[in-house]
Formats: sequence, structure tokens, C-alpha cells
Amino acid sequence: MDQPAARPLTEPHPSRLAPGHPRRSDILAAHSAALAAGQAGYSDPETGLFVLTAGFLAKRGTCCGRGCRHCPYVDDA
Repeated sequence: MDQPAARPLTEPHPSRLAPGHPRRSDILAAHSAALAAGQAGYSDPETGLFVLTAGFLAKRGTCCGRGCRHCPYVDDA
């Protein structure tokens, strides 16, 4: 089992969601709402695609290596 990175589940790694992304606040709001509701994911405000939450991904126990936006296992190390 992998260990999640030392950052809150609400904060994606900058390589997955850049701090300057034009829809960052909308994306983070949708993600936070899904986390709070215990949902597996949310509809991306920009593309309409289903995006898994960091909470759902953390419960899997390991990174799948597919570049998930909210992967809790991505770290600077």
C-alpha cells in the first residue's frame, strides 16, 4: 500500500492542476463539494468529464499511474 503525499486531499499537486489554471477555483470547488458529500467524483466544470476525487483515490491504496488530477500519491520526491 502506498502512502499519500503530505498535503491535504483538497490540494492537488501543481503538476496535475497548475496554480494558474483559469478554472482552478471552479475545479477545486467541485472537488471539495464531492469530497464533502462522500462522492467518488464530480463533473469537470471545463470539460464535463467525470473526475475522481482524492478521497476515492486514497481509498484505493495505491497510485494507478494514469495521471489522475487529484492523485493523493503524487509527491515532489
